[in-house]
Amino acid sequence: MARKQKKEKKEIVYAPIVYQPITETIEKNYMPYVMSVIVSRAIPEIDGLKPAHRKLLYTMYQMGLLKGARTKSANIVGQTMKLNPHGDASIYETLVRLTRGNATLLHPLVDSKGSFGKQYSSEMKYAAARYTECKLDAICTELFEGIDKNAVDMVDNYDATMKEPVLLPTTFPNILVMPNKGIAVGMASDICSFNLAEVCDGTIALLRKPNLSVEKMMELIKAPDFSGGGVLLYDEEQMKQIYQTGQGSFKLRARYVYDKQQSCIDIIQIPYSTTIEIILSKLTALYKEGKLKEITDFRDEIDLSGFKLTIDIRKGVDPDKLMSKLFKLTALEDSFKCNFNVLIGSVPRTMGVIEILNEWIKFRLDCLRREIAFDLGKKKDKLHLLLALGKILLDIDKAIRIIRRTEMEEDVVPNLMKGFDIDEIQANYIAEIKLRHLNREYILNRISEIEGLQKEIEDMEETLKDELKQKALIIKQLTEIKKKYGQPRCTQILPIGSVTAYQEEDHIENYNARFVLTREGYFKKITFQSLRGNDEQKCKDGDEILNLMDGENTDNLVFLTDQCQLYRAKADDFGTTKASALGDYLPVTLKMDADEKPILMNIQNKYPAKENFIFLFANGKGVRVSASNYEITGNRRKITSAFSKTSPIVAAFYEKAPMEILLVSSDNRAIVIKSSLIPLMSTRTSGGSTLMSLKKGQTIVRATTDLSEISDSEKSLKKIKIPATGVPLK
Repeated sequence: MARKQKKEKKEIVYAPIVYQPITETIEKNYMPYVMSVIVSRAIPEIDGLKPAHRKLLYTMYQMGLLKGARTKSANIVGQTMKLNPHGDASIYETLVRLTRGNATLLHPLVDSKGSFGKQYSSEMKYAAARYTECKLDAICTELFEGIDKNAVDMVDNYDATMKEPVLLPTTFPNILVMPNKGIAVGMASDICSFNLAEVCDGTIALLRKPNLSVEKMMELIKAPDFSGGGVLLYDEEQMKQIYQTGQGSFKLRARYVYDKQQSCIDIIQIPYSTTIEIILSKLTALYKEGKLKEITDFRDEIDLSGFKLTIDIRKGVDPDKLMSKLFKLTALEDSFKCNFNVLIGSVPRTMGVIEILNEWIKFRLDCLRREIAFDLGKKKDKLHLLLALGKILLDIDKAIRIIRRTEMEEDVVPNLMKGFDIDEIQANYIAEIKLRHLNREYILNRISEIEGLQKEIEDMEETLKDELKQKALIIKQLTEIKKKYGQPRCTQILPIGSVTAYQEEDHIENYNARFVLTREGYFKKITFQSLRGNDEQKCKDGDEILNLMDGENTDNLVFLTDQCQLYRAKADDFGTTKASALGDYLPVTLKMDADEKPILMNIQNKYPAKENFIFLFANGKGVRVSASNYEITGNRRKITSAFSKTSPIVAAFYEKAPMEILLVSSDNRAIVIKSSLIPLMSTRTSGGSTLMSLKKGQTIVRATTDLSEISDSEKSLKKIKIPATGVPLK
C-alpha cells in the first residue's frame, strides 16, 4: 500500500507592523533627500556654479586642458566620473551647455570642436561624446586663479581617493555673468545673465562705495544680457524690483529685419527662454485656424551663418503691424521670470543684485587673503633659508671644514646647527647645496634677494591688515578682466513705453458686409460687392432666414441659443461667402453642445444699459434683460445661463427702440403687445411675467415682429395690458 504523505502546512510569519510618526518620517527619510538636492545638486553657489559644473571644470583643469590641446569629450566625461558619480549622460549634458558651440553662455567656459546643438533649438541634438573635442576656454584662467595657493577649501571626493574644491576662486562675479536654472525640492533658482563689462563696472563702484544706491547700480548694470540677443522691453519699476529683491519678470522680444524685395520678414534672434520649434508649432496652429491671413509661408532657414526664421508675407501687409500681432500670439515675445536664489554657506538665500555682489566681495576678499597668506608663507620660508646662506658667507671654509670632519652623515646637520647657530631647516638647506655652489659669487647672488624679499613680506603683511588695499587689488583684477574679456551687449534695450500695444482691431481688414443667420443654424458673411451680382439667399429645404443685418468686418457678433447660452464671435472669424452658398454651420464653428441651435444673432460692439434682450417662453411668460448684463471682459467667448430655463424658449429679440410683437398660441389664438409692456428684470435668469393667458395644455408656439400677416380687421389683437387673453386668428 502506498503511503499517504501528509503535506505539512507552512505557517506564514508576518513581520510586525512598526508605526512611525509622520514627523519622524519627514525628519529621518525626507529631509536628508531635500537637503542633498538643494545643497549638492540644483542651486548654484556664490562662484556661479552648481556642483556638476564645478566637478567637470576642475577635472578638465587637472587634465591640463587650460593650456593644452583639445581632447575627446568622452575622455573628459570618463575622468569626471571620479568626482561625479551620476553617470556619463548627465555629465556630457552639463559639458554641452558650457561649450562655445551650444551658444548658451555669454562667455563660454569650454572651447569646443564638433556639433554641440544650439540653445535656441530643442531638436538640434549634440553629437556623441566620442566625436566631439573640448578644452577649457581662456576665461577659465580667472575661475582657477589662486586655486593652487590655498585660495579655497579642498575636500575629499565621494570615495575619498582624491581632493576637489568646495568653490572655485573666480576673480569676477560669475554668479551674475553665467545664467543658471535649477529646480530643487520646495524651491528653485532662475538667474539671468548680465554683461560682463557692466558687472565689472558695478562691482568696482560697490567696492569703492559700499552704500551704493540701486538707482546708481541700474545705471552701471543696465539690464540682463543674453547670448541669444533679442530685445528686452525695459520697465524701470519692474527692473528695480528685480535688482532689489531678486524676484520679478521682464519681457524679451525677437529681433527681425524686413526684406522689401523678397517681401519677407527675417527673424534673426529670438528670446532666450524659447525655441524655434515652439514658435513654428504656434505659427502652424494659427495658420491652420486662419488667424494669419497676412502670411503665405514660413520656414526654418538656420545655417552655418546663424539663426534665421523667414516669414513670407502678402503684398501690402505692414511688417511692423504683423510683428506686433505675432509678438502677442506667439513665443516671439516671451517672459523671463527671475528668482535669484543662491547658496551662501550651504544656506539658500534669495537676494537682489547688490546683495549678491556684496556676498561675492566677501567671498573674493577671503580668497585673496588666503592667496596672500600662502605667498607670504612661501616668501618667509625662502627668506629663512637665505638668512642661513648669509651666515655661511662669513666663513665658507668653516662650513666645508665642518662637513669634511664629520664622520657620520647623520651628524652633518647637527654640527652645522652648532657651528653657525642656525635651526634644522636652515642646516638641511645648507647641507644640500652642491659643492659647485659653495663659492662667493653664487652665495652673494642668492643673498642679494634678501632685501627685496623683506620688502615684499612687509608689503604683504600690510595688505593683509588693510582691507582697502585688498579691495584695490580686486578692483585692479576686475579692470583687467573687463579690458580682456568685455564684450558689447548682445541684448538690445527698448523702453516699454515706446512699444505700441497690440490691438486686434488694427489688424482686421475692414469692409462692409451682410450677416445672415438661418433658423437651422447656418451663418453667412457676404461682401456688398458679391451681393451686386446676386442677392437671393439660398437656404436648405425647410430652412428660412432668422436674422439679416448689415455691418462691418470689425463688428462683434453674439448668438443666443435654445440651450440658454450666449456665444461671442468676431465677424472676421468667419470667411466670406456668396448668397448662393449655405454658409458656415454655427453649431460646429462655435463648438456648441449637442442639438443646440441659435435663435438670435445681433451685432454687439457695445452693451448699452438702455437696450435690451427680450425672451419669450412657451408658458406664456416673457422678460426683458438689459444688454449691460451680458458685458464681459477678456477673451471669454461663452456665457452659460444666459436666460431662464424654467420653460422652453420660443423666440428672442434685441430691443433698441419699442417694437410690437405677435404671440401665437398652440390653439391658434394670438395677441399683439408693445415690448415696453414686458417687465424689465435685473437678473439674466429671471422667469419673467405672464404676457398671454393660456388654457390648460396650451403653449406659445410662435413669436414674431413681422405683423404683415395681420389684416386691418384684426386690430382687436393689440393689447395694452398684460396678461392678455388671446384672440382667434383668421
